[in-house]
Amino acid sequence: MTLYYILKEFKFTSLVIHMKKDMGKIIFIEQNGAEHPVEIDQGNSLMELALYNAVPGIDADCGGGCACGTCHVIIEDKWFKQSGKILETESQMLDMTPERETTSRLSCQIKVTDAMDGMKVRLPEFQM
Repeated sequence: MTLYYILKEFKFTSLVIHMKKDMGKIIFIEQNGAEHPVEIDQGNSLMELALYNAVPGIDADCGGGCACGTCHVIIEDKWFKQSGKILETESQMLDMTPERETTSRLSCQIKVTDAMDGMKVRLPEFQM
C-alpha cells in the first residue's frame, strides 16, 4: 500500500490511500524459447510495450508508422481475435514478410488492453 499526501500551500489537507493492483502480463517468446513477460500498459501499442521493456527482436525501424514490418509478431491462435482487425496497409507490409503466418501482425498496430492478460506473442527469427 502506498500513501500519497496531497499538499495545498504546504499544509496537509488530505490523505489518499492507493493500492496498486497486480498488473496483467503479455509474454513475448523469442525463437530460442526465451520468454519475456512484461506488464500490460493499456493504451500503448504492443510494439511500444516491447520497446519500453527491452524485448529483443522488435526493431521498430519506422517508429510505429506501419511502414517497415520490423515489428512483426505471431500471436498465439487463441489470442488472435483480441489483437484487432488487420487493415490493408498492415496486410501489405505483412505480405513482404518471409515468415508470415496466419496469426502474424505488426505489433505497432495492436493496442494493448487489460483483456490481453496472459497473451503469448512469438517473435520471428528475422525481422525484414
